Amino acid sequence: MLLAVAGLVLVGGGAAAWITTAPRAVPSAPAGASTATSPSTSTSPVSEPPVLREAVAAPRRPGAPVELVVPALGVAAPVEPVRAPDGVLVPPSDPRRLGWWAGGARPGDARGSALVAGHTVHTGGGALDDLETLRRGAPVRVRTDRGLLRYEVTSVRVFEKGRLARESARLFSQEARGRLVLLTCEDWDGSRYLSNVVVVAEPTAAP
Repeated sequence: MLLAVAGLVLVGGGAAAWITTAPRAVPSAPAGASTATSPSTSTSPVSEPPVLREAVAAPRRPGAPVELVVPALGVAAPVEPVRAPDGVLVPPSDPRRLGWWAGGARPGDARGSALVAGHTVHTGGGALDDLETLRRGAPVRVRTDRGLLRYEVTSVRVFEKGRLARESARLFSQEARGRLVLLTCEDWDGSRYLSNVVVVAEPTAAP
């Protein structure tokens, strides 16, 4: 089954959507638990026309992220747990709020990519508008009900959508050593976004 990470950017009454695909892990424990079965390695680009969707809230479980802080970007954004019905993950409509995929790893879990996605607004105002400007070594902090987790950026890459689909099994792996993955859209062409920014951050201290 594929998890499509879909972000809807509402600007001036219009809408533009970016959609990529990533393998969805099939949890061997309830959503948000620290373990999951191996994800499928099959991926395919999403070719259907963009569809406007609303975020679907998930219950807030112990250890779920509540705030993401990126000092280099001046960002301190609330994070909400969201589901992925029909394999589609949509962040909250407010571009200043982020969505954490509650079906995957939590920040601080020993294994899995904790995926946090948000909107980009080409006219400004999105929490992750400048995500592509981060550099290796930049600190990222995640606040949970269990305390503050500290991360350090290890990679910042911009992928055109087809390539992201091909590499999604690796980028969003639920079998990798525990890490944080931030995702938003990039390369506005006047009507839609052509690429996605993927930032990977590794923990710098035990939670």
